[in-house]
Amino acid sequence: MASTLPSNGRLVNIGTHSLALYTHGPEPTSASEPVVLFISGVASDALNWQAVVRLLSPSVRSYTYDRSGFNNSEYSPLAPSAENIALELSLLIEKAPIPNPLILVGHSWAGVLIHEYIALKGTDHLAGLVFVDANHETAPLVLNVNDPILWTVAAGVDPYSAWGVEAEHKLSQEEWDAFRAAESTEKYQLIMQKEAVENYSPSFETLRKKELGKRQPLVGDRPVYVIAGTRSRDWSGLYRAGVAKGNGTEEERAHVREMIRTVDVKNEGLMREFLKLSTRSELVFAMESGHFVQITQPEIVVDGVNWVLNNVPASS
Repeated sequence: MASTLPSNGRLVNIGTHSLALYTHGPEPTSASEPVVLFISGVASDALNWQAVVRLLSPSVRSYTYDRSGFNNSEYSPLAPSAENIALELSLLIEKAPIPNPLILVGHSWAGVLIHEYIALKGTDHLAGLVFVDANHETAPLVLNVNDPILWTVAAGVDPYSAWGVEAEHKLSQEEWDAFRAAESTEKYQLIMQKEAVENYSPSFETLRKKELGKRQPLVGDRPVYVIAGTRSRDWSGLYRAGVAKGNGTEEERAHVREMIRTVDVKNEGLMREFLKLSTRSELVFAMESGHFVQITQPEIVVDGVNWVLNNVPASS
């Protein structure tokens, strides 16, 4: 398996199995210099960060990794719950080792994963956070991305095409091909089922029960940058492609149109919740992107990393 690892990748043994870690940029100049660690959303590996990593300043040290079961990482003996993923991430950071203060950059479900990591390890090791259209713990109470009627109307539609990601991505052809190839494997289908179908939904309630929201500002004055994608773009794309296939009754289509009409306001409300994490936070809207901002507008994520780097308190 190691033969498929790129030159900047290595397998890190976390005790039970090994995770693939990829290093980008130079060695930090000191032990106190922050480094960036990218955390992917549900059913995603390191490859969705390729454009962001490429656009980062060449002086910035960053890391991407494949979660257990994805791409070059081995399967875990544990179920991929958010708590277990946070535990394995903490072991990866310890065993790699990555001793420098961390700027965690998380997309989608990584909003939950980062909170579970903080619940497990505290905030001492953190320099800042960047949330890329991330999932807030209250998200399922506000909007249902797995709405069965939405997916009835979108049946048989290729999401990446309908979302506009295929046409508008900023990956090179080689990067895009690698991204799609990794998701077409049997290995991917197995872990995707476990993560997205079995463990995604319950993770929100598990996190809410920890009541981290009562400890705001959870990260004190460490900078938090929040990027809101324009979810209506994705859902409109799914709707149009589904209707073109003749999917859905008029009643079902009307339901989806109402979802599209309200989703961006609901999503903005959720993104604003993340601002409470710190006394130093910023919200930016990715108007030309749906949910996958890091693939379609990677420069906005790079701006977020730079903003955090520029706002890290001197004391940390």
